[in-house]
Amino acid sequence: MTQSQFVLLLGESTAGKTRLAYESVRKLFPDRLFVRPLDKAALPAAFAQIRRHRRLASLLWLDDLECYLGADGITEPALTALLAKQKGQVTVVATMRAEEHRRYDAREESRLTGSDRDLWRTERGVIQAARVIRIARRWSVPECERARWLAQDPRIERALRSSSRFGVSEVLASGPALLDSWRDAWAPGANPRGAALVTAAVDCRRLGLRRALPQEWLAELHLPYLAERGGDDLKPEPLEPALAWASQAAHATSSLLTGSTTAGWTAFDYLLDVPAQRPVPEHLWDGLLPHVSAADCYDLGLVAHQESRLRRATVALRRARDGAVPGADFALALVLGDSGHPTQAVRALAPILIRRMTELGPAHPDTLAARHQLAFFTAESGRPAEAVPLFATLVSDTSRELGPHHADTLAARHQLAYYMGETGDLSRGIQLLRTLLADRERVLGSRHAQTLATRRGLAWFRGCSGELRSAQADLSLLAADANAALGPDDPHTMAVPGAWAWFALQTGQTTEAEAELEALAEDRSRILGPDHPHTLSTRLHLAHAVAALGNPDAARTAARQLLADAERVLEPVHPRIRSIRAFLASWDG
Repeated sequence: MTQSQFVLLLGESTAGKTRLAYESVRKLFPDRLFVRPLDKAALPAAFAQIRRHRRLASLLWLDDLECYLGADGITEPALTALLAKQKGQVTVVATMRAEEHRRYDAREESRLTGSDRDLWRTERGVIQAARVIRIARRWSVPECERARWLAQDPRIERALRSSSRFGVSEVLASGPALLDSWRDAWAPGANPRGAALVTAAVDCRRLGLRRALPQEWLAELHLPYLAERGGDDLKPEPLEPALAWASQAAHATSSLLTGSTTAGWTAFDYLLDVPAQRPVPEHLWDGLLPHVSAADCYDLGLVAHQESRLRRATVALRRARDGAVPGADFALALVLGDSGHPTQAVRALAPILIRRMTELGPAHPDTLAARHQLAFFTAESGRPAEAVPLFATLVSDTSRELGPHHADTLAARHQLAYYMGETGDLSRGIQLLRTLLADRERVLGSRHAQTLATRRGLAWFRGCSGELRSAQADLSLLAADANAALGPDDPHTMAVPGAWAWFALQTGQTTEAEAELEALAEDRSRILGPDHPHTLSTRLHLAHAVAALGNPDAARTAARQLLADAERVLEPVHPRIRSIRAFLASWDG
């Protein structure tokens, strides 16, 4: 901690990040001016206080760093300027949950640089500026042995007894006990209203709300949760006793809700990481959105976009743009494009690019990112031939400005190769992808999502060039590798069986192709939503498979329903609509 000006302690909830940071600060910097902004709105005042006392060494405390990021939050340039002007005089100590950190390292689903990566660029820059210290939730055997010297404390003794199943800090923070209390509270006559309040608060944080919930919001938002579990049949307690129960500390440590009637309420972050939670229901989204600010909408919109909740993202980011939140216009343009409106995205990105060129200069990473997205949505609107020279120039510029192995350069190279193949120059596309694959394996590693995506692109164009069996074999290997590296529900993983099935249709494996596409359509509908463009594409390929099996009537019926859905969701000139109409014409004619 003494060797770095910005230190980030990273670990699972209740791993002991905050306590370790506090004890380290108390030991290493006992005489420093301690500055703790209560929320990101207080950041300017905190920075001003540090500058005002520039003769004093200061410590800026950012517990739960994610709460200080996003709209109107801390930025890398501001942080760098603060540390540079008072070099050695300011130390920043921050903490962050591992699950939250993964959000900033997210893999976009549909392309190789991605709206996710561009939208989270500012936040990611802050995190990348820190020296990260990872804290394990489970203690090692030597750590537990050292703790036994303090086992006369019954709390430590109880935690050590459970250390084979839980982390010691996890038990000390009463995480497992509070989780059980939350689950048991739904019983009739127990604390069902309290359980509903906690559930609403947890889901607000899962949606991306980064501030305490005012009590009047929580009093309204919990009601549908209570109703769907039984309502009055549960004999719910009044609101005040419910809040008292939820905010009561277990073993004098943590509570399900923290805060107060005046300051608002926040859910215990341990509850956010409970596995296999159901999706956040629409009633919470619809109930929360009218209350929040434009800056909140920006944060909610980014999270919704990342989770492929595109309708939610569009609504939230429109409000953020209308509220003049910086960057919201760019975010909205990308969401519109991902939602099946690439032409609209191009129109929105053009003035943003001009503004960035003027204000930031042509070499700024944000300007290059805007150029990338403009080229991408140009291609996705059905004009890949126009996108190829845009990406060719971008590859040259990003390589010069950011370096040949920078993520943005590699991403632009992938898109150049891909859309070159899409225009019919398969041999050149394959050649560029082979070279890129070698570079990505060396720079990123063989298990990285973008490396796996390059393998998929290479297999795709090999299949398109007639090497059907070889492409299928490559895709089968890739499916196993992607599943092991990314998991079965990752969008990159889900893209592989779709490509395999398309080639299977051409090699006479129609039964296998139909089964694969039917399962993929269900998976994409469940994970991405039934209206996502990827889901619609899979349904079109499934109609091809049904027709190939000798069921033209069923294929036509499916395609007509698909066309109605696509016309409702996508822009009228979308290439997918043209493909569906062409399929129907091939049978109707």
